[in-house]
Amino acid sequence: MTKKNKTLGEFIIENQKAFPYSTGELSKLINAIRLAAKVVNHEVNKAGLIDILGESGDINAQGENQQKLDVLANAKFIQSLTNREIVCGIASEEENDFVVINSQDNNHQNKYVVLFDPLDGSSNIDVNVSVGSIFSIYRRVTPIGTPVTMDDFLQSGRKQVAAGYIIYGTSTMLVYTTGHGVNGFTLNPAIGTFYLSHPDMQYPEDGTIYSVNEGNYVHFPEGVKKYIKYCQMEEGDRPYTSRYIGSLVSDFHRNMIKGGIFLYPKSSKAANGKLRLLYECNPMAFLAEQAGGKASDGFQAILDIKPSELHQRVPFFCGSKNMVEKAEEFMETFG
Repeated sequence: MTKKNKTLGEFIIENQKAFPYSTGELSKLINAIRLAAKVVNHEVNKAGLIDILGESGDINAQGENQQKLDVLANAKFIQSLTNREIVCGIASEEENDFVVINSQDNNHQNKYVVLFDPLDGSSNIDVNVSVGSIFSIYRRVTPIGTPVTMDDFLQSGRKQVAAGYIIYGTSTMLVYTTGHGVNGFTLNPAIGTFYLSHPDMQYPEDGTIYSVNEGNYVHFPEGVKKYIKYCQMEEGDRPYTSRYIGSLVSDFHRNMIKGGIFLYPKSSKAANGKLRLLYECNPMAFLAEQAGGKASDGFQAILDIKPSELHQRVPFFCGSKNMVEKAEEFMETFG
């Protein structure tokens, strides 16, 4: 059992031997993400006091209106990762293309690429609702000493070496995995240090919460409609409780602790769903499986999908194992 109350820094050092092929870069990379999280947390917490609320007036790579905090968080993550000179490439939900990182000292010698959603659910900040950041780390597949290419980013989720999220809520937490379980660290804002608060996090096999935007019900596939009706049926431990925040990090975090399922299926308005495979679904699926949960597109495991483009979208069913498998049964039967 992992001892609580140790710092994130201590935890990283103690567990560095569990990182395959690592000579310290991955530990430094997690530390860089920790620093970016603290900076973004500071900006989020003063959002109502300075002019960083609302839309920026720009459009992101997916044709969506960027929030001012999207732009700020994106810049802070890129700055933190670039300044440490420990990654060879970065891809962000807010950028059209991946970014090649090089320095005069190492000439493309770094081993890892990072993909991230700098501020998931950012429109919720205007109404003071919890938001988060999501990150995913891969070992490059192209030869060290050469610039990264698209192949380094279009890897299946099974190839992730680490993934996690930061939730900016009543307390700020950093939750991550390196393929050896899931651990959560809570920020002590008085001293700026993350402490292990949630060791060995686990999804309950069953849950009583379903999280889906029911406003889109009429646009959902028949299998999803049938599953929602199943959740609402009075039988056994049902009806389940409907809880939907509209911030993936927040919904995922609650369901992992309490037991539940999150659904963002395809619809007649979004043929492939809305969530991005590389920036949102893969890292959350890695965390879910490491915590004993499950994640799929309704038919196959998210982590087995081979990406075909940087901003690819997929349907997403994620949560307690038995709940996801029941949803898959409805999808298999009704489509």
